[in-house]
Amino acid sequence: MITATNLSKVYGGTKVLDIEHLDIPSGQNFGLVGNNGAGKTTFFSLLLDLIQPSSGNIFNNDITVSQSEEWKPFTSSFIDESFLIGYLTPEEYFYFVGELRNQNRADIDTFVAQFEDFFNGEIIGRKKYLRDLSKGNQKKVGIIAALIGNPEVVILDEPFANLDPTTQFRLKKILKDLSEVSGTTVLISSHDLIHVTEVCERIVVLDKGTIVKDIKTSEATRKELEAYFAGEQVEVEEEPKEEI
Repeated sequence: MITATNLSKVYGGTKVLDIEHLDIPSGQNFGLVGNNGAGKTTFFSLLLDLIQPSSGNIFNNDITVSQSEEWKPFTSSFIDESFLIGYLTPEEYFYFVGELRNQNRADIDTFVAQFEDFFNGEIIGRKKYLRDLSKGNQKKVGIIAALIGNPEVVILDEPFANLDPTTQFRLKKILKDLSEVSGTTVLISSHDLIHVTEVCERIVVLDKGTIVKDIKTSEATRKELEAYFAGEQVEVEEEPKEEI
């Protein structure tokens, strides 16, 4: 579904991203982790054509992202609050996004009603502008708006930040259902190793713009990631050999 080849980004003579090859298949819940400055947001910005690569290409469903806009109708994202329109209410913003996705108001009302628990009575019918909501509630609106119109690809940067524990739990279920039920390709960037290992079936670790780990998620994944970021060595237990 998504492929990066010889992809790099240079700022002021410093290479902040350098990915020789990366494939993300359709329907995969994909996690991207790394310390600050690792290149996570840069990768997402390239994938969304918000910045231009210094070299190489990134493809979305065989479409070169930097050369065509044909990927936009089936791709959605929420990176930060700058994606919102502060002078709109949540309802107005949902209708606005729905219009872009060829959804009428009745469609949007039905869609949004599914997320009543996720909103926890703090979003719909409150008559507040988006700019007046808390960071957590702004994030709730942005994430759900990104799901309007059944996109094939959803890109979320730090979706768990600023959310309370109950909302984080509900968000994890929403994200799992996206890939398992709808077959959506979901890309998540997160500093939270617990949440990302619970949601993603595959995790890539970036360090100074390069891929240093590409892990299929298992019960041992979180321990491996925690050890890596702590600078420790992980001992892999060998299965006992049968006596002859």
